[in-house]
Amino acid sequence: MGFDDKFDNKAEEFSGKAKETVGDATGDDELKAEGSADQLKGKAKQVGEQVKDLGEDVKDKFKK
Repeated sequence: MGFDDKFDNKAEEFSGKAKETVGDATGDDELKAEGSADQLKGKAKQVGEQVKDLGEDVKDKFKK
């Protein structure tokens, strides 16, 4: 996984956490839900990148 991808995914998670916190503090359920969804998307993207990296590692081992 590239550094840029990791950074973008973590930024999405952090942004989502901030939205969720603000939504919770202000009683804005829609913003809170949007923040939760953003966090989930960031985490899902990280898992996808990890699976892709694992596939590359397996492919490299078979080449040797």
